[in-house]
Amino acid sequence: MKQKVQHFLELIRFSHTIFALPFAALAAVLAWGQPGTEFRVRDAVGILLCMVFARSAAMAFNRLVDRDVDAANPRTAVRHIPAGLLSVRAVTIFTVLTSLGFVASTLIFLPKQLPIVLSVPVLLFLLGYSYAKRWTSLCHYWLSAALMMSPIAAWIAVRDEFALTPTLLAGVIFFWVGGFDIIYACQDADFDQQRRLHSIPARFGIAGALRIAFLSHTLTVVMLFLLWLLAGLGTVFLVGVVVISGLLMYQHWLVRPDDLKRVNIAFFNVNAIVSFGILIIGCLDVWLRQS
Repeated sequence: MKQKVQHFLELIRFSHTIFALPFAALAAVLAWGQPGTEFRVRDAVGILLCMVFARSAAMAFNRLVDRDVDAANPRTAVRHIPAGLLSVRAVTIFTVLTSLGFVASTLIFLPKQLPIVLSVPVLLFLLGYSYAKRWTSLCHYWLSAALMMSPIAAWIAVRDEFALTPTLLAGVIFFWVGGFDIIYACQDADFDQQRRLHSIPARFGIAGALRIAFLSHTLTVVMLFLLWLLAGLGTVFLVGVVVISGLLMYQHWLVRPDDLKRVNIAFFNVNAIVSFGILIIGCLDVWLRQS
């Protein structure tokens, strides 16, 4: 049983939750900092559960949809379904249970209505990403659009409304995730072309894809400065934005068109620092301004 649980955690890459959860947490902190907003432990628990269930369902569904593609790709043939570590039936049941867990978790936010009303459309959009690579080279930005929902959803969970601040934070995620997913996809450019799968590296080549990723991360920096300016954040956040901007540029120094050996360093290490860095500087900025 312990090994089976470990296989499921590896299947959904549970550790990658760090890419989206800090943004949801920061949006919630900023929402609780609004005048007249009550902090409720149940809201914090609900946000955590929704994030874990939604991401688990989306990742498991992606592995189901892509199992034949994964089996044909030497880089991904060791994944759990093609390698026979988990059955299609087991992953299907897991996907259904986590999907139901996500929808059910929105009940925690009652009497707020928006989280419940939006739960099924959001879930369908998350699951729909798994088919994007079959028809559009913009699949990287479907993924980023899926993740950008996290701060908007967290704000809605706390405030039961749409607002500018979480939208700006969502814009940061959109360009940031889209950029680093393009970099990661460069590893499969040849395979995608052979299988007639759509991706920016397959369409524009690795050099062209890296230029598009650089542009995307430049827009990430722009969105970070807009967030600082329009959300009323202070000096601490501004200094952090400058540091994070440097990290994003360092990511592009690590990866070259003729040398993709350091893609995993750029993908995992640098982006994990960026994600948690934004959460830390945001929370510290809010705390200093309120103390």
